[in-house]
Amino acid sequence: MEKGEEQLIDIITDDDVGISEAAVFIFTDGGGDIAELRPRAFAGSQSVTLRRHLSSDNLLLDLPRIGDLQSSEQRLMRENGGSSRNGNMQFSDPLMRPSADDEEFLRQSSSSTTASSSGEYPMAMSGESSPFVMSPWHQSALDNPLDLAGATPRNGLITSLVREEGHIYSLAAVGDVLYTGSDSKNIRVWKNQKDFAGFKSSSGLVKSIVVAADRIFTGHQDGKIRVWRVSPKNPTVHKRIGNLPRLKDVLRSSLKPSNYIEVRRHRSALWIRHSDAISCLSLDEKQGLLYSGSWDKTFKVWRIADSRCLESVIAHDDAVNSVVAAFGGLVFTGSADGTVKVWRRELLAKTTKHSPVRTLLKQECAVTALAVSPAAPLVYCGSSDGFVNFWEGEAQLAHGGVLGGHKMAVLCLVAAGSLLLSGSADKNICVWRRDGGVHCCLSVLSGHTGPVKCLAIVADGEEEEVGGGGAARSWIAYSGSLDKSVKVWRVSEQPPDALLRAPMNVPADP
Repeated sequence: MEKGEEQLIDIITDDDVGISEAAVFIFTDGGGDIAELRPRAFAGSQSVTLRRHLSSDNLLLDLPRIGDLQSSEQRLMRENGGSSRNGNMQFSDPLMRPSADDEEFLRQSSSSTTASSSGEYPMAMSGESSPFVMSPWHQSALDNPLDLAGATPRNGLITSLVREEGHIYSLAAVGDVLYTGSDSKNIRVWKNQKDFAGFKSSSGLVKSIVVAADRIFTGHQDGKIRVWRVSPKNPTVHKRIGNLPRLKDVLRSSLKPSNYIEVRRHRSALWIRHSDAISCLSLDEKQGLLYSGSWDKTFKVWRIADSRCLESVIAHDDAVNSVVAAFGGLVFTGSADGTVKVWRRELLAKTTKHSPVRTLLKQECAVTALAVSPAAPLVYCGSSDGFVNFWEGEAQLAHGGVLGGHKMAVLCLVAAGSLLLSGSADKNICVWRRDGGVHCCLSVLSGHTGPVKCLAIVADGEEEEVGGGGAARSWIAYSGSLDKSVKVWRVSEQPPDALLRAPMNVPADP
């Protein structure tokens, strides 16, 4: 099928579900095929038309690959702010149920699309899923409604970085330097929030970027990892110094039939190469290791010193959407198969060995993002249902609760200090603050006109005084979106003044 060609497909609905004529649903199967659904009102077994585009130039939303198309009711839930036709939200934890107030909050929170709203703090809601009340066991609900009208906003927009090169899919920030990757195959370099330099790969949308000392690793849609180095003579020049795996390793491995594995029916590939798009990269700088996750259902382990592939692990039954090297020699992977798995790393003489420890989560909706807060330690998981689960490392990875602040899929997460930022297909960023086992939403950052695809965060270097003689850290957060822009935000660990003054419930035991 040629680019722009349309293919009509009928989908038969299972239930009596009414959808507005204006409703638009966009899916991707992970291979470049974009499906756009503009349904008319329908019910029962009536069919609707699915218009399918190949590598469409009009791409509005590119979720991580989520396997088969979900049911019409699940799509309707996302379109209506997470509520199904019977008014119940789909929570990852069955103990959580929303209130009418919460559903009203979700509808209202999406109505503001200007950057000026980024400093606004939503009113407290009474239900269990309000962004101020983030766990079915550890509630941080306030005894009295908050009067935040006079609160001093500490989170807000600094500037926007716009260069019309394509949708932004990846970010990496180190100090005052920011790297951005897009579907134009370009990697832009920004210094002190100014356009500084750029370099381009020969092919492949840039889906992930990590920086290790003097090297930059980029993961691409074409299944390759490219390695770059900054010129010592000219910091604006970035030279590609190789690919992972190295060509000589590919040639050497190809001589042995035992190095080939079956990746699809009647198709084999070398185990050291990814056979599908690179979806994520993660560094363990202490051990000198790079992890890569792919839609080929595997994650691979690379030694940075010599660029060798040490291990390939068939981790999931569907695409690996996120991999994170974490505390205590543990590695976490999240997949389109709806699971989050824990792996324990063992360092051997010449290689590594990763063994499965447990499965933290198993659900129908796709796991789209993972983040680790080392200081706590906590593991966060974002899903295509719009919720964030978390587990407590000090409690043997016991489930800590569910954060519910988005009405569409969570696409990215980043943690720093006591903060967690979640970006979503609803175009918003929620800023969460952790206090012990309790989370509250400090603010909702609005301003993007497209889904928020990636986040990065670095220390601001400033501290704010708080009551009791302490200090709250401030951070610079970057958000990349499919609206082709990067926005720069200042976020603080200190909550609004009104939230500090308000009494809070004591967290309940699980």
